[in-house]
Amino acid sequence: MRPQVQILIRTFCSHSTDFEVHRNWLAITHNLPLSQWYYEATSEWTLDYPPFFAWFEYALSHIAKYFDPEMLVIENLNYTSPATVFFQRFSVIFTDVLFIYAVRECCRCVNGKRAAKDILEKPAFILAVLLLWNFGLLIVDHIHFQYNGFLFGIMLLSVARLCQKRYLEGAFLFAVLLHFKHIFVYVAPAYGIYLLRSYCFTASNADGSVKWRSFSFLRITLLGLIVCLVSALSLGPFIVLGQLPQVISRLFPFKRGLCHAYWAPNFWALYSAVDKALTVVGTVCRSCYLPSVFCLWFKPQGPRGFLQCLVLCALSSFMFGWHVHEKAILLAILPFSLLSVQRAKDAGIYLILTTTGHFSLFPLLFTAPELPIKVLLMLLFSVYSFSSLKSLYRRERPLLNWLETIYLIHLVPLEVFCEIVFPLTPWKPRFPFVPLLLTSVYCAVGIAYAWLKLYVSVLSERAVRQKAE
Repeated sequence: MRPQVQILIRTFCSHSTDFEVHRNWLAITHNLPLSQWYYEATSEWTLDYPPFFAWFEYALSHIAKYFDPEMLVIENLNYTSPATVFFQRFSVIFTDVLFIYAVRECCRCVNGKRAAKDILEKPAFILAVLLLWNFGLLIVDHIHFQYNGFLFGIMLLSVARLCQKRYLEGAFLFAVLLHFKHIFVYVAPAYGIYLLRSYCFTASNADGSVKWRSFSFLRITLLGLIVCLVSALSLGPFIVLGQLPQVISRLFPFKRGLCHAYWAPNFWALYSAVDKALTVVGTVCRSCYLPSVFCLWFKPQGPRGFLQCLVLCALSSFMFGWHVHEKAILLAILPFSLLSVQRAKDAGIYLILTTTGHFSLFPLLFTAPELPIKVLLMLLFSVYSFSSLKSLYRRERPLLNWLETIYLIHLVPLEVFCEIVFPLTPWKPRFPFVPLLLTSVYCAVGIAYAWLKLYVSVLSERAVRQKAE
């Protein structure tokens, strides 16, 4: 077992680019006054997260100084030391306590209609394992390095509070989350519509439509106060300093394009014309989450309908957003876990999305020592998710059809080619991007298919329900 232990220790002590990103943010918030946080540019990894995350780094920096003060020197670019890596690794592990608590609360929200004598077959237990042992979150946070765990913990806790009809707590948690990391704005439409429909309107008609006279001005005022107070606490100091435009420019950077302001009549003029046309198409496509929002408004189905809309908003933004990080797929996978243990059709779509979405994260770990670790972890999670959900729905039809099964099986030869065959070919020096290209394109097919299948499932489910009424 000694070689395996050495690999694990080497992986724990290794560091990615994001180590330097967060080290720099620790240094900025520790040494500079608030007025300079979003102006400091010594490093290329400038502070580009909302203020609550900056304050989080500030708090961590006062603990970090006891491990290695040198990590807090702004000019120490690309600084690493065993103490620095140790501190950053364990800060991620410590903040995961919030994620664990949120998973516990989500498991309490899972209905117990599928009774099982064996605890291993209970939906709540399966959900706990799917969330706590999520392969994507594990490698992104604890091998690659980021602080997604506690952020998703806040999101899952807000989902749990909404499922428990503790609407103001859920709204508060989501408002706080947006000021920690603005990527969660992707799912804001689901939260906004659900809170408006289920909390601000206190009753529905017999056919499920909204009862307009039940609108509560007091409740929408309370929601507005929560949003305004959280925003004031986060952005207020920068508004007073007159720095809000600078903060916004860091959070949403718009860089110069390829062409000069005056389009010379050359190839790049044609490129720009096509690019502008695609921009319009992309803008239209980014609105494809609207049908799910309309369903949530006109035919609400309680927490289940909210979760469906949340996942579709996340997937739609992932599919058609600009400059989307590959890690953003976790924004759809994690809440989808709650749906997978409640209905067989959702479980089948979940398996496709999870397998392809997690496989698409493989290029994040590209060194030879990391290869057996990511393959083993992915294999363990996949075997458990397939076997547990198959056992949960063993009395129903198969979760995947033959075509979906063949598609997922072909991920194995794809990985063999990308990791073993291609590096031995003479094409690697000239075309090093080929493995990443093949992985992204193949996984994009599976993710797009899962998105479409979920959309069809949601819309058809509402149509059948409407006919029955």
